[in-house]
Amino acid sequence: MCLGIPGEIIAARDENGLRVGSVKFAGITRQVCLQYVPEAGVGDFVVVHVGFAISKIDREEAERSYRILEDLGQTSELTDDNRARSKPS
Repeated sequence: MCLGIPGEIIAARDENGLRVGSVKFAGITRQVCLQYVPEAGVGDFVVVHVGFAISKIDREEAERSYRILEDLGQTSELTDDNRARSKPS
């Protein structure tokens, strides 16, 4: 199943004419294309699917969506990635 994951934009910039930003999910940060949500800025929440922010949502909806994804066991990739980064090499 393909899911959109809610995250918070913590930085936004232009890279070669393409709007991109850093989006925080469950304590990890990923680079995301923001081109489809030109109205979204730092501090806003967006739904991200395969590296693209596809819609802007409010904080309450983001929190509710994330809780549902956790209940369904669909956030393990985010938490597994976070654990892998914290392990000593």
